[in-house]
Amino acid sequence: MKRLIGLGLVLAGLLYPFAVYFGMAHFAPWQFALLLGGLWLGRALSQAQQPGGRWMAVAALAFCALLALFNSPQWLRWYPVLINTFMLGLFGLSLKFGPPLVERLARLREPELPDAAVRYTRQVTQVWCLFFLANGLVAGALTLWAPLSWWTLYNGLIAYGLMGLLFAVEWRVRQRVRGRS
Repeated sequence: MKRLIGLGLVLAGLLYPFAVYFGMAHFAPWQFALLLGGLWLGRALSQAQQPGGRWMAVAALAFCALLALFNSPQWLRWYPVLINTFMLGLFGLSLKFGPPLVERLARLREPELPDAAVRYTRQVTQVWCLFFLANGLVAGALTLWAPLSWWTLYNGLIAYGLMGLLFAVEWRVRQRVRGRS
């Protein structure tokens, strides 16, 4: 059940901009709020023990409640900003309270990381923090000042393309760093 809810949230996140763009003609914002709220409530009940799980679920449920209360199409467009804020929080708090999130992921493959790799994973975590900050700011600016079509294009395609590019560049840099050690 946990995987199904997690998959539902991932799919909702990926498809969300297109669902908003095409769905606003057929569904009210409160209906989007019910769907998102149901997924986040399921996540809260099944994965509250995960790092950040409880506060993210509470914040997302509060967002869904406000979306339902105000029933405003403009509120629908703030969801990508919320998700980027969550990601920035997860990565940023891991830098403060350690170990950095990228280090945790790296240790799943290689439990005994050399000191140089630990420093590198900290730097990569910082780069992801900058990415989520910039991405959230762009999503917010598009929410405030751009037409829905631009918002959809950026949040539905461009942001994921930039994320993939960052993954690819980081992978390439990691290969070079590993080659030197």
